[in-house]
Amino acid sequence: MLKVYLSGEIHTDWRERIKEGAKGLDVTFSSPVTDHAASDDCGVAILGPEDSKVWHDHKGAKLNAIRTRRGIEQADVVVVRFGEKYKQWNAAFDAGYAAALGKSLIVLSLPDQQHALKEVHAAALAVAEEPEQVVQVLRYVLTGTLPG
Repeated sequence: MLKVYLSGEIHTDWRERIKEGAKGLDVTFSSPVTDHAASDDCGVAILGPEDSKVWHDHKGAKLNAIRTRRGIEQADVVVVRFGEKYKQWNAAFDAGYAAALGKSLIVLSLPDQQHALKEVHAAALAVAEEPEQVVQVLRYVLTGTLPG
């Protein structure tokens, strides 16, 4: 079974498109918490309130880092999506962490992000523009089958 961690942008349906397209393949998926409010507030919900927004965010970021590191470390393949209108610094970190661990990295990004992400793309084994291309990569890896 291929373990795939889906990291990055949380505002579109790219994860669902990959999961739907991969039905029938021997793949399991994991990901960060994609409920933005829950992700932001997990630290204070579990460890107690903070007076400062900085420390509120700090607690949440650290708890999310535990989940993210575990997911990346357990994955065979890490897919990192860079969204269109949001800057995902966490996605860049996740891509770098996966690459440093020697994980197979697939970057999912838009053509106009080529220059900004050139170092991230250089670390990736595949750079896709659409979730369906990620599915095709996974299918090829597992079965050797080309699309069409």
